[in-house]
Amino acid sequence: MPGPSSQTFQMKTILVLNGPNLNLLGTREPAQYGHDTLPDVERLCAEAGAKLGVAIECRQTNHEGALVDWLHEAGREVAAGRMLGVVLNAGAYTHTSVALHDAIKGASVPVIELHISNVHAREAFRHHSFISPAARGIIVGLGVKGYALAIEALTQL
Repeated sequence: MPGPSSQTFQMKTILVLNGPNLNLLGTREPAQYGHDTLPDVERLCAEAGAKLGVAIECRQTNHEGALVDWLHEAGREVAAGRMLGVVLNAGAYTHTSVALHDAIKGASVPVIELHISNVHAREAFRHHSFISPAARGIIVGLGVKGYALAIEALTQL
C-alpha cells in the first residue's frame, strides 16, 4: 500500500499588481477613488485570499517596465503550477501600453483587469483599454471591493 505523498502542499499564489499613482490612494481624488489607502487595499486582498485558500502577493510601481517584468515572472509561475494569475490595476497604462498587452499575451498569464472607478463614465481617453483584449475578465467601477472579486474570479478560472 502506498504511503502518504512525499510532496508538501504548496498554496497557490495570486499576484496583485498596481500601476502608476496607485500609491496615492486615499489622498488622490478621493471623490473618484475613495478614502482607502494602498495598505488598506493590500489588507483587503490578503483577507480575500485567506478566505479562498490562496496566498496573495501585492506589488506597486510607477514604472511600466517593472509591470512587464512582473507579468513575465507571473507567466513562469503559472506555467510551473505555483500561481493562478494576476489581478492588474495598470492605472493610466491601461490606456497607453501595448507593452503590457504584449506581456500578458506573451507570458500566457491569466489576468483580471481591474479599475476602481468606472472608466467608462469618465474622460473619453479612459474608455479604451489595451489590456482588455488580453485579459480573461474585467472588473470596473466597484471601488476597492473589486479587488476581492477579482481574486475570487481567478480562483474560479
